[in-house]
Amino acid sequence: MSSHAGVEPRSRPLAGTAVPAAPARRTAIRGVYRAESRKLAAQLSTRALAATCLLGPLAFALVLRLQSGLPADTLFGVWVHQSGYAVSLVVLGFAGSWGFAVIAGVLAGDLFAGEDRHGTWKLILSRSATRREVFIGKLLAAGAVAIILVSLTAVSSLIAGVLTSGSQPLVGLSGSELPPAHALILVSVAWAVSILPALGFVALAALFSLATRNGIAGALGPVLVALIMQLLDLIGNGSWVHAALLGSAFDDWHGLFVAHPYIQPLVVGGLVSLAWIGCALLLAWRSLRHRDFAGEVASRAGRLRAAAMVLGSVAILAALAAATGLGPTTITPARLQASLTPEFNNLTLMQQRLLGRRIGSGARLRIMSKCLRRGGSASGPGDDWTCTLSVFIPQQGVEPFRETPVTYDMSVQADGCYKAEGPPVFIGQQTMRDSHGATVVNPLFTIYGCFEADG
Repeated sequence: MSSHAGVEPRSRPLAGTAVPAAPARRTAIRGVYRAESRKLAAQLSTRALAATCLLGPLAFALVLRLQSGLPADTLFGVWVHQSGYAVSLVVLGFAGSWGFAVIAGVLAGDLFAGEDRHGTWKLILSRSATRREVFIGKLLAAGAVAIILVSLTAVSSLIAGVLTSGSQPLVGLSGSELPPAHALILVSVAWAVSILPALGFVALAALFSLATRNGIAGALGPVLVALIMQLLDLIGNGSWVHAALLGSAFDDWHGLFVAHPYIQPLVVGGLVSLAWIGCALLLAWRSLRHRDFAGEVASRAGRLRAAAMVLGSVAILAALAAATGLGPTTITPARLQASLTPEFNNLTLMQQRLLGRRIGSGARLRIMSKCLRRGGSASGPGDDWTCTLSVFIPQQGVEPFRETPVTYDMSVQADGCYKAEGPPVFIGQQTMRDSHGATVVNPLFTIYGCFEADG
């Protein structure tokens, strides 16, 4: 009897036998999908993830409500007490950095490695499903559960934000207020476009699961990749590698919240996510397709696979780190000035209205700005930028205008988003009293903004 007999009868039909029809293949895939979905739903880890996605945003919103501090290091973090939509976006920012990678690792890290651990590959392939059908069915189940968990987090964060901070207008990344209905639509779109890169991490987890045949490596692999991508995003002035990172696709929704929205990063991020998904699944399928379930030596093969993956990962990491300087430098003083100047104008007028001063519609300040980078390069992302805004205030007397300079220390990311921190001596503290005596955020204390870095 052949060593492959009874292992996978449908994957290698004998001469003269009919290849299974498409409806039969779809039925087999559907059967694998249902079985894997039930298996995932019954696992304690999946239920713990669902509970975290449901209750985590609410707990986060309650903690923010009970403390006076603000998560000012996160985009929209300064507005979490003013609008519930900001709470949802802060949760999305954290999920894009770590949460989605953890979800992918838990769902798909043991998706295939579990069959190796329990020794059930021959059993499942001796039934009515081929390798391809098992591969597709398992991935569809993990992807569907991942989408459900991301959607659950989105809905939970929106509800938690509105319950704890209200549904007031959201201050956008150009310093102007977005009406509640508009903000709700944009926040929903931001969560929706994050599903595709989240599925990219699911594909990576499946690859780690198949290549290493180890559930722990499959679960931790996506988290390690997310960490490496964040580190790569901090080095180099070029734009090519930064745009090609899967983690960067989680930030492409930022352009929706500026005065003149731009969607090019969304298109690029979608294509990048599809490329990562395609490459990861292709490598995973090759690993499964060429496996010999009958006669391999597990221990030696496992050590060789682990060594090959470590060496390959180190080589890829070194190549990416060396290539972070490739491509045009899109973060320039001119673009930064063009974005910060009108935003400072909008936020200054907002501050004056909060103080009870009447400001006419369309009012504008006379502002001249100059942005410089203290580092060796005159352009590129980094936390060594300064921007001085000279505000010319009309006054009576010999001089028609009085120049008042305000200097902000700035940190600029590779995607064109920045954080500006002003001098408290001139602009006041992080919070202030409005005309009704209520404590509100000082709009000029910390300024977040974005501009189209590829434009």
